Amino acid sequence: MGAAVRAFLAMTGARLPIVQAPMANFAGTELAIAAIGAGGVGSLPCAVLDADAVVAQASTVRAAASGPLNLNFFCHRMGPPPDETVWRAALAPFYTEEGVAPPTGAPPLRRPFDAMMADAVDIVRPEIVSFHFGLPDEDLLDRVKATGALVFGCATNVAEARYLVERGCDAVIAQGFEAGGHAGHFLMGHRPVGLIALVPQIVDAVHVPVIAAGGIADARGVRAATALGAAAVQVGTAYLRTPEARPSAVQRREMEAATADDSAFTNLFSGGLARGLRNRLMDAIGPVSDAAPPFPYSSAALAPLRSHAEREGRGDYSPLWAGQGVALGQAEPAAALTDRLGNAALIGSLA
Repeated sequence: MGAAVRAFLAMTGARLPIVQAPMANFAGTELAIAAIGAGGVGSLPCAVLDADAVVAQASTVRAAASGPLNLNFFCHRMGPPPDETVWRAALAPFYTEEGVAPPTGAPPLRRPFDAMMADAVDIVRPEIVSFHFGLPDEDLLDRVKATGALVFGCATNVAEARYLVERGCDAVIAQGFEAGGHAGHFLMGHRPVGLIALVPQIVDAVHVPVIAAGGIADARGVRAATALGAAAVQVGTAYLRTPEARPSAVQRREMEAATADDSAFTNLFSGGLARGLRNRLMDAIGPVSDAAPPFPYSSAALAPLRSHAEREGRGDYSPLWAGQGVALGQAEPAAALTDRLGNAALIGSLA
């Protein structure tokens, strides 16, 4: 195997250079257990959990699998609740057509990493803690490092990668334009770069292992990423086709028929730019709208529409997160996927 892959395996304790992507609301303990058991890095998405749930889920994983566990957190900044008048006006025709009322009250929102989550990290002491949307404040980051956990950060360009390494990250996740879910940009806005261009530039710019993420769903993509210098690959959309993942029934159905051009960036479902499959709402008002409140607030007004449509087997108002490699995936157990792609990475790193 290549030197970069060898360094990643030695650093993390994984047997295969595969990181199962966290995928908030779509991944959980079963997927992490399967990925770890097969020799990869298993991840728990903690942005939609409270601190007690983080500890409980980590304990479940620890009891079932031995290997590197990654706890993933968001580092967005929470602004004051926005005025939703324009957004609700844009959704008014859909409320009327679906026969549902706009929501009342404030639903739970994705929260950024804070002191309570730092307490949870101290209890769990995972092998890895990864961050999306930059890094937490220095005092919180120092608390994470003090547990002995490796720190991984997500970069969408070279400047972000350098920023992460300067602040002590042990590895950089290079997130290409093709990746499903939320784009992790945090310095210069959304300036997307494709993975083939991004990986070698970040590899040349930093001295830590680089993990390629975005559009990788089969052995060819894995081999290409490692041949470009990636030390490992992070896989998300391909894991959504496994029985251990948690997409809705309608999303599973849509992924089976989807092609690369069905995947588009949208801000409608959370307020942040994220890549998912086109659906009725995106086609009706456009995938990106100035009416949508900023992340993470826009999801609240959509909640009753989403629930109503999903009960009828429709994903018209749901975030169907998926990357441009969606058509390359196949239905198979997560352990088999981890083993297949992991061994492809070992071969690719020799190219």
